[in-house]
Amino acid sequence: MDFRIFTEPQQGATYDDLLAVARTAEGAGFDAFFRSDHYLHMSGDGDPGPTDAWITLAGLARDTDRIQLGTLVTAATFRLPGPLAIQVANVNQMSGGRVEMGLGAGWFEAEHTAYGIPFPDVKERFDRLEEQLAVITGLWTTPRGETFDHDGSHYPIVEAPGLGTPDNRGGIPLIIGGVGKRRTPELAARYASEFNSVFRPADATRELYARVRAACEDRRRDPDELTLSAANVVCLGNDDATLRRRAEAISRDVDELRTNGFAGSTDEIVDKIGRFTQVGTTRFYLQVLDLSDLDQIEEFAATVVPQLS
Repeated sequence: MDFRIFTEPQQGATYDDLLAVARTAEGAGFDAFFRSDHYLHMSGDGDPGPTDAWITLAGLARDTDRIQLGTLVTAATFRLPGPLAIQVANVNQMSGGRVEMGLGAGWFEAEHTAYGIPFPDVKERFDRLEEQLAVITGLWTTPRGETFDHDGSHYPIVEAPGLGTPDNRGGIPLIIGGVGKRRTPELAARYASEFNSVFRPADATRELYARVRAACEDRRRDPDELTLSAANVVCLGNDDATLRRRAEAISRDVDELRTNGFAGSTDEIVDKIGRFTQVGTTRFYLQVLDLSDLDQIEEFAATVVPQLS
């Protein structure tokens, strides 16, 4: 079981804010620092403005030492797959091989409109996602000195130099998640090393895992090869005043957080995470929304994690 810190910088964060969180997470023993890949805030004013996920992670690749780095998730609508494969491979090299990437179809129409990014209908977005996965994994697994071709309707690739290296023959780990009943499990079974359930209760997460495991079996892939993970907001408070203060800081209701997140006292959170382990979850992304509250990250590592190790 491992625990990862997951941030939402589009809500308002500088690079220095993210660096402080990443270094705190690394020092506290967390396995990874992840960030969303969004350009537009979803509440508040988003000050001091957006940051780019992969530029941020490139900086963190040099400013951290051990912790894994990645996105949950990059939108396939944001970047062409060839340049994206190069960018992520560059950040992976800069970090000494510590990068993973979540990739999804894209969903937040307002940010596409705000920044002039085309936003096709849902079928085309999934078609593009599937093709991006083929291109990206193809480039990452084609050895250097060889070339990769892809005869695609959206992203035809002709004689692109391979990006594969001897120490990363399987490519950079990919994470796929979502609630789709057919295409999402199929894509995860075909391309992913990890399947992620985002902001879903344990019972619903069990159903998502069952679909993706069945999709693996349909492809004759061992379902146990796939890491099963879950992401949820964290709000830790071992007294009412602390819990209320932390909930108010992220503009959430305590009772709602207790129902939908990893929230409450240490014992409450341990119990909630235990329900997820019972359905097969072995990796947890802890969504930290108040990036100034570094104490919560250290407190979680000191009080919750030891009970679940």
